[in-house]
Amino acid sequence: MTTAVESPRVGPLLRSWRERRRFSQQELSNLSTVSTRHLSRVETGRAHPTPEMILHLAESLDVPLRERNRLLLAAGYAPRYSERSLDDGSLAVVMAGLRDLLDAHLPYPAVLLDDYWDIVDANAATGVLLAGCAPALLEPPINVVRLCLHPGGLAPRIANLAAWTGHLHHQALSRAERTHDPRHHALVAEIVDLSGGAPRLDPALGPVLGLELRTDAGLLRMFSTSAQLTTAADAALEGLRLETFLPADEVTREILSRQVRR
Repeated sequence: MTTAVESPRVGPLLRSWRERRRFSQQELSNLSTVSTRHLSRVETGRAHPTPEMILHLAESLDVPLRERNRLLLAAGYAPRYSERSLDDGSLAVVMAGLRDLLDAHLPYPAVLLDDYWDIVDANAATGVLLAGCAPALLEPPINVVRLCLHPGGLAPRIANLAAWTGHLHHQALSRAERTHDPRHHALVAEIVDLSGGAPRLDPALGPVLGLELRTDAGLLRMFSTSAQLTTAADAALEGLRLETFLPADEVTREILSRQVRR
């Protein structure tokens, strides 16, 4: 005998997102300009929200696009946001523009990452960072968090491993708390496992935390920046991040310039 699994209802889902954001109904009402009375009726199922109301509340709660589709489905509406493959022809112009940015960053490393820190693309300078990593870790999809912290990856060569681990753990934990995606929570657990415990973010690292990586050419000291599409209307594009590394000293600048000229 099989038991049907009841589909989640939109009211409790919206309430769970409000609670995750640590908003009271009054705070969400102030932010969204929807009355607390109506919010209460929606959350308890006594009022059925329109698609526009669902999306308005989701915007106020900073709900990721994938989860906005889930909210719409739970209310009996069609999803509004696509999630195409990044190889889809309709995304070709966007992806070409992002790849142009990767190459424009040469001679310094730059990678295009998806929402789970898997490498979508990288420029030629990234090879300097990956030299010496175990081949199994370089099989697609290459996850940069795992690559950094795995003993067969960059971990033995990262001079400030404890600080960098704390940074990655903080980033992964923040994303997991925002999205509540099981894959993000699994990545947080993997970081803890690879680190032998929950890493701590060092508050006394100076103005910028850099990655210090030992290479055959010398010690590379770099800091990173991250950019994403702020107008994405596709769930796959929303998760993309362009991570660029910049030299933190003249020695690193010279090493990277020399390596790429080879």
